[in-house]
Amino acid sequence: MLIAGVDEAGRGPLAGPVCAAAVILDVARPIPGITDSKKLSPERRSSLDLAIRAQALAWSIGWASVEEIDRINILQASLLAMQRAVAGLDLIPGHVLVDGNQCPILAFSVEAIVGGDASVPEIGAASILAKVARDRRMEELDREYPGYGFARHKGYPTRLHLDALTRLGVTPHHRRSFGPVRRILDVSTRP
Repeated sequence: MLIAGVDEAGRGPLAGPVCAAAVILDVARPIPGITDSKKLSPERRSSLDLAIRAQALAWSIGWASVEEIDRINILQASLLAMQRAVAGLDLIPGHVLVDGNQCPILAFSVEAIVGGDASVPEIGAASILAKVARDRRMEELDREYPGYGFARHKGYPTRLHLDALTRLGVTPHHRRSFGPVRRILDVSTRP
């Protein structure tokens, strides 16, 4: 039976889309070093991303936009991105393992595993692909919107990011439903 691992990246940032990945690994060709993407250096994530894309039986990336995040909330947008990632697989999995405690609605049997990105290779591989893809998107946004520091903080609410938001204002890529962004918008619209 083919097992797909699914994970997302980007639930906590104030800016950018949320990204999910689905991966079906080839059990005959294990990839050493796969674990929770947050435990890896950017260089190691990047090299594992290339290995996973080259050696996995199937992989797919799914996104949910800032507009979708603001409309349906970050949890539902994350689950939507996961659904899109699984739907994009070239092979049909017999079972899907998802990192965390919430499962997207899928046409396959699905199971949530807390800490799965560190304990299940398929989920770890998905966490790596999702993190690398989202980080690259934030680096693109950094070039489009210089001054915000997106390449450094990836949209997370760091002091640098909050200072830039106050100084430069809200971009179209900021999540308006998130408290710090909403507060800046409220201040800017006061008479």
